[in-house]
Amino acid sequence: MSKKKIAVIVGSLRKDSYNRKLALDAIKMQPDTLDMEIVEIGQLAHYNEDLDHNPPAEWVEFRKKIKEADGYLFFTPEYNRSIPGVLKNAIDVGSRPYGQNNWGGKPGAIVSSSISALGGEAANHVLRQPMVFIDVYMMQQPEAYIGNTTTLFNENNEIANPETRKFLDNWLKAFEAWVHKFYND
Repeated sequence: MSKKKIAVIVGSLRKDSYNRKLALDAIKMQPDTLDMEIVEIGQLAHYNEDLDHNPPAEWVEFRKKIKEADGYLFFTPEYNRSIPGVLKNAIDVGSRPYGQNNWGGKPGAIVSSSISALGGEAANHVLRQPMVFIDVYMMQQPEAYIGNTTTLFNENNEIANPETRKFLDNWLKAFEAWVHKFYND
């Protein structure tokens, strides 16, 4: 199997974000055939079609990274039963101007997490909606909802719960299979 470049998008900007901690741990656990790297979204100006005539350098760089990726892995919290605005903005910046979608035609998957026991279930499903329009083929199963994140990490910001670590490891293997199935290799 050839190595696939995976853009990891974290939907939380908070310095001690649980989603960032999950993403960083997932990168440490990544299967050998994936090359996962966080693509930052906090620097992106709010999408405004007027700016597409002379896009900000941050948009140009972000769009390039999204276009060059072989797939996407989203880590998102749940804000008010939806996704964070910064994540929706990144989706919009990467898919515009209309007709120049940089996301399309590639595999993706979502890990949602929450301080509640529900694990960001609503955000996970809300994020799937724009993926249909921007033509990202989302992994259906297994789903990943990780709850109770306030108690999940040790002093090194690594997942301390062995069951959660095992779940994420198995989930990453399923994602690896999804990506390679998509590319038939």
